[in-house]
Amino acid sequence: MKTFSGEDIKLLIPQRYPMMMVSTFEATGDESAATTLTISKDNYFLLPGDDMSETGLIEHIAQSASALAGFKALQTADSEAAPVGLIGEVKHFTCHRRARRGETVSTKVEFTFSFGSATLLRGESRVGDELIAEADMKIFLQ
Repeated sequence: MKTFSGEDIKLLIPQRYPMMMVSTFEATGDESAATTLTISKDNYFLLPGDDMSETGLIEHIAQSASALAGFKALQTADSEAAPVGLIGEVKHFTCHRRARRGETVSTKVEFTFSFGSATLLRGESRVGDELIAEADMKIFLQ
């Protein structure tokens, strides 16, 4: 499988510093991917006390899905730019605990259904083996 990291992530998602929330990307199937994010001291979603907000975890899962959509778009000969994705809905979000500065969050996303510009997905984020967040989302891709 193809792996992206560093500046190569910019090929997959439109977000840039300080909003870029994906450190590495690996396609794990036609409709699934694994990403990581190492929480740095300058993370936009870092709260006082060095925890990342729940909103940051949601954004990371959404950008992981966007990276998968960008990867899929790059696989087609007629696409040169990553699609822009918008969060349409977040359902069943559970934050078991917040990620902390210095930790690496590993996330798996899977597209479960797509119709037109709407895509449903499931995302799970872990630190090591510990499940820290999970959500179902609807995103719209342009």
